[in-house]
Amino acid sequence: MRFRRQIPLILGFSAGAVIGVALFDLAPEALALGGTLAGPETVMGVMGIGFCAYMLLERGMRAAAEGRAGHLGPASLTAHSLVDGLGIGLAFQVAPAIGAVVAAAVLAHDLADGVNTVTLSLSGGGGPARARGWLIADAVAPLVGIGATRLFTVSEGVLGLAIALFAGFFLYIGASGLAPASHRAAPQLRTSLATVAGMAAIWIVVRLAAG
Repeated sequence: MRFRRQIPLILGFSAGAVIGVALFDLAPEALALGGTLAGPETVMGVMGIGFCAYMLLERGMRAAAEGRAGHLGPASLTAHSLVDGLGIGLAFQVAPAIGAVVAAAVLAHDLADGVNTVTLSLSGGGGPARARGWLIADAVAPLVGIGATRLFTVSEGVLGLAIALFAGFFLYIGASGLAPASHRAAPQLRTSLATVAGMAAIWIVVRLAAG
């Protein structure tokens, strides 16, 4: 609420960061790890499945929440944050550097999720107290997801396919969610440049981590 004027730039930068993680970090790792279990076509196919699955889930939850007061909208975002936590935990099973990059991407787009959680809660008839409660739940959910991945380990090949699935998730979130939302909020060149800056920042981080 305090930085409402900067939200379009935040959304734009977040879009670039999430897309950058999918393209520059997760996709190469998925191909490298998944290659022990399946060919590149299968790995990229799983990425496509992730993109489509997240699209159907996100649009289905939005349609279910449309026009309804209550908790469904913010609850769907909290469930999404739980999945984000699973992605972070699995990425750390690959390598600490990859986990750190994925965590940075989740933090970037969870800024936008926090804005949306508050907006949906307030528009659903809830007051500030309910909005704060859902915001706390949305913030805690990734930690729960990370903790859950400490309870199991997966083989290298399966881990590669899981990373490909999350790459598809991130591509949808960035390209079909955050970037259009940023442009709708402020259809100016600066929001597009913010997206480019987000991608460039992740490319630099990935290169430094590889070095």
